[in-house]
Amino acid sequence: MQQLTTIQTLAVAVIPVLFAITLHEVAHGWVARWFGDRTAEMLGRLTINPLKHIDPIGTVLVPAILILMPTPYVFGWAKPVPVSMRNLRDPRRHMMIVAAAGPVSNMLMALFWALVAKLAIVGGLGGAPGVFVLAMTEWGILINILLAVFNLLPIPPLDGGRVLSGLLPGRYAAKFDSVEPYGMIVVLVLLFTGMLWPVLRPAMLLMNRGITGLVGL
Repeated sequence: MQQLTTIQTLAVAVIPVLFAITLHEVAHGWVARWFGDRTAEMLGRLTINPLKHIDPIGTVLVPAILILMPTPYVFGWAKPVPVSMRNLRDPRRHMMIVAAAGPVSNMLMALFWALVAKLAIVGGLGGAPGVFVLAMTEWGILINILLAVFNLLPIPPLDGGRVLSGLLPGRYAAKFDSVEPYGMIVVLVLLFTGMLWPVLRPAMLLMNRGITGLVGL
C-alpha cells in the first residue's frame, strides 16, 4: 500500500480511533441500563456522538502523539461512562458483564472494519479512494483489537480486572479489588519499561488472524 504522510495518517486514523473509544464506553452504559442502572442515560452518555465522550488528553492528545511516534502501539481513552453498581439487579454478576461489554464492542468493530476492507477489495476500489479506505480499515482493525486486548488485562480498574473480580469468590474478590488504586501504576510501569507490548502482541496477533480469517482477508 502507498506510504501515507503524517497528515494523511492522522486523517485516516481519527474516525476509527474516535469510534473505537466512544463505542467502547457506550457499550458499558447500554449494558448497565439493560441490567437496571440508568446513570449513564440520565447523564446523556448513551449516545454515539463522540463529543459527549471525548477526553482532551486521552482521546486526542495521547493517540495523536503515539501515532506520530515510532511506536508499535496506539491507544487512548474516553471519559468513563458512569455505572452505579448498586443499581444493578445482580451487582457482582452484572458488573462483570458490563465490564466485558467494552472489549466485546471493540471485537465487533474490528470485524466491521475487516468486512469493509473485504468489500473494498472485492469491489475493486482503487486509486486514492481505495488507498484511503484500506488505510482506514487497517487502523480500525488495529485500534479495536488493541483496545480489546489491552482492556482485558486482568488488572483493576481495566475491564479484565472487573471481569476477574466477578469470577472470584467474595473474599478473594475484595482482596483483588483492593489493588485497584495501584492498577494504572502497574500499567504505566509495563508501558514505559517496554514490557506491555510483548504481553499484548501474541493475543493481538491471534485475534487479528481470527477476525481477518473469518472474512477471508
